[in-house]
Amino acid sequence: MIKRIQIIFALVLILTMAGCNRGKEKLDGYVEGEFVRVAPTTSGVLAQLSVERGDQVKAGQPLFTLDLTTLVADRDAAKANLKQAQSTWADLTKGKRPEEIAVIAQQRAQATATLENAEKVWQRTEALSKSKAISVRQHDQDKAAYDQAVAQVKELDDQLTVAGLGGREDEVAAALAAIDAADQKLTQAEKRLLEASPKAMTSGQVEDTFYRPGEFVAAGSPVVSYLPPENVKIRFFVPEKHFAQFHMGEAVTVHCDGCAAPVSATITFMANQAEFTPPVIYSIESRDKLVFLIEAKPDAFEPMLKPGLPVDVEPHKP
Repeated sequence: MIKRIQIIFALVLILTMAGCNRGKEKLDGYVEGEFVRVAPTTSGVLAQLSVERGDQVKAGQPLFTLDLTTLVADRDAAKANLKQAQSTWADLTKGKRPEEIAVIAQQRAQATATLENAEKVWQRTEALSKSKAISVRQHDQDKAAYDQAVAQVKELDDQLTVAGLGGREDEVAAALAAIDAADQKLTQAEKRLLEASPKAMTSGQVEDTFYRPGEFVAAGSPVVSYLPPENVKIRFFVPEKHFAQFHMGEAVTVHCDGCAAPVSATITFMANQAEFTPPVIYSIESRDKLVFLIEAKPDAFEPMLKPGLPVDVEPHKP
């Protein structure tokens, strides 16, 4: 009986020493992935799903497409509105059409001929009025006819000048503002069209798809979730008494089951506040209750580092 107790005590002591050594040299953690969830900004029926779970996607590869009928119509309508606004502005800056200017020029030519005739009559009347050979009434009528012909020619000259001008400054400014507004609407329509057929921003592995073709997708609802390699990180907890030994940008070594060799990682985040050891943590035993969360990014892609995989972390030895 005593021998049995001694054996049990020896085993407990060995396990305790192993746990202490493990706590001193290695820290328990796990792999976490920040998944990219791609969603359309407009609602619609899913027309095509271009990827499946487990697929490897490359940057620029199409992921899915909604039914684009309405969005294409909106884009085309915005293009037409922009063209109309541009035509209105061009019309205001050109003045009257050549045909309209030609009509005014013909009217001026007629008015000029009338003026020449009225001037001759007025000159004769002016000469006769000196000898009292013409009545005062006739003198006044010929003078009025001459003045009227002069005014008519001047009016048509002014019309020709105005005909060569564009619209008023306020009208031109309003036309330019209409062009800008139409251009912004076209940009928005084209953006919605692109976002209804998104492409992968980076390479990665498709984790899940949430809709099938023919189903209605609400705006902002993810359709595809994928994990870029650079979004994999290591999360581990450091006991409060050892936290001061770690620093931002410092290298750590990560060990995992299945990894061909230790993985080098760099610390990218250190929590400012301590927390109590989580109730579920990948460890044989938990000796320290107050810990700090630290995150590190692997320096190179390691395919065995899958989200949820338990790992051991140790600082680089000097």
